[in-house]
Amino acid sequence: MARPTLDSLASLAASKTGEIRDSVGESAASATGPAICGDVDIRIDRDAQWFYHGSPIGRKELVRLFAGVLQRDEAGDYWMVTPAEMARIQVEDVPFAAVEMTVDGSGEAQNLRFRTNVDDIVMADRDHQLRIVTDPSTGEPSPYVRVRGELDARLTRAVYYQLVDLGLEREMDGRTVFGVWSAGEFFEIGELDP
Repeated sequence: MARPTLDSLASLAASKTGEIRDSVGESAASATGPAICGDVDIRIDRDAQWFYHGSPIGRKELVRLFAGVLQRDEAGDYWMVTPAEMARIQVEDVPFAAVEMTVDGSGEAQNLRFRTNVDDIVMADRDHQLRIVTDPSTGEPSPYVRVRGELDARLTRAVYYQLVDLGLEREMDGRTVFGVWSAGEFFEIGELDP
């Protein structure tokens, strides 16, 4: 099979119509789904920069188009899925970066909205959880917010610092934790020493 070009991938992604099937909780490689094209040399690095054959994809509209058909299966693989075909791509961490945060309200009535590098807007809430993963060897936190399905965005350092500035202490299950409110949910950033 010939290797697809960036333009042919864009045409295929642009041809999507209606709802792309939701792969949450099922394997993207389903017998009733689109034909599997195999792996495509598209890679998303840790900073959510998209590459094709090792070169950055410079057209934001093209990245947004590809992002619109991106899904993650239960095995953790990332797929660009259209009604006709699907192709696996490589993602170093997560596909998106949260590059901006806006705040409405305060305290328990506070709402935090994040804009991603592909201009998706998501509010941290019950369905779009904020989570912090701490590297066990370095202790460095990596903050994430769920964008859609099984796709996350990692908060940039500046956005994470803005988030921490909004944090407050709260007693939870006999522990003193530090976190933020959004959409009536409290999201833990970390535990405070007693």
